[in-house]
Amino acid sequence: MERLSVWAPRVLSLLRIITALLFMEHGLMKLFHFPAAQPGAPDPLPPLLVAAAWLEVVGGGLLVLGLFTRPVAFILSGQMAVAYFLAHGGKGFWPALNGGEAAILFCFVFLYLVFQGPGEWSLDAQVRKRP
Repeated sequence: MERLSVWAPRVLSLLRIITALLFMEHGLMKLFHFPAAQPGAPDPLPPLLVAAAWLEVVGGGLLVLGLFTRPVAFILSGQMAVAYFLAHGGKGFWPALNGGEAAILFCFVFLYLVFQGPGEWSLDAQVRKRP
């Protein structure tokens, strides 16, 4: 198992990048209907969903790059907690039944990034290495 620890910072980076790309997709679907329109999203979007979509696109982009990872992840974790309670929590207790699984997963992966940081492959790590 010792050999696996060497890879931990890189795998953390992969977790951050893949999660951020998936997160960005939700915002792109809301704003630009790419790769398709978000199922169930009203058209036109209410201002709260427009703000959420821009957080998803811009925040997700910053996380892909690993730039300002901790503060951005903190904001996005909070966004997902709010999204869960506003959009899913009222539909029942069980996340598998109320459609809130993704919101919970995003919330806790982002919260993990707040504490763990961006990983080795990030602009944050490159800035820290500079003299």
